[in-house]
Amino acid sequence: MANGGSEISRLVEQLEREHAGEPWHGPSLVGILTGIGPEQAAARPLADAHTIWELVLHITAWKNEVRNRLHGEPAGDPSEGDWPDPPAAPSADAWREALDALEEAHRALVDTITRLRDPQLFERTNDPRTDEGGSGNDYFQLVDGILQHDAYHSGQIALLKKAAVR
Repeated sequence: MANGGSEISRLVEQLEREHAGEPWHGPSLVGILTGIGPEQAAARPLADAHTIWELVLHITAWKNEVRNRLHGEPAGDPSEGDWPDPPAAPSADAWREALDALEEAHRALVDTITRLRDPQLFERTNDPRTDEGGSGNDYFQLVDGILQHDAYHSGQIALLKKAAVR
């Protein structure tokens, strides 16, 4: 564990479990995404729901936004947009790029968090909003929030994966 049993190490452990480890809630995000090809990722088995591809881009964008906020940047929507558009024509290369970007965003976020020290977790972020929207006003709430965000969307992806097979 990073930082010898600190709050930082616990948060990093939870991020790693949720992403590619063995989380309590079921398969990790990477585990759920395993075996999904570009056609399945782009499929819309539920008319009013996002596609798997859209969810992957959304998760990636918010991991990047949280990392930026951890560097002290002002809170806002991700630079990629809240719901970035996937390519109009799905391809294996484009899907691999989306998955690689997700992995890159995750690694960069974990790296940023491991460079923090426990007291920093309870400092206010550069976010003037209240906590009503779940935005988090300290760094601990921010990291905890991205964990919850990713677990929520992982569950959606798991359901879409099952629905797209039928």
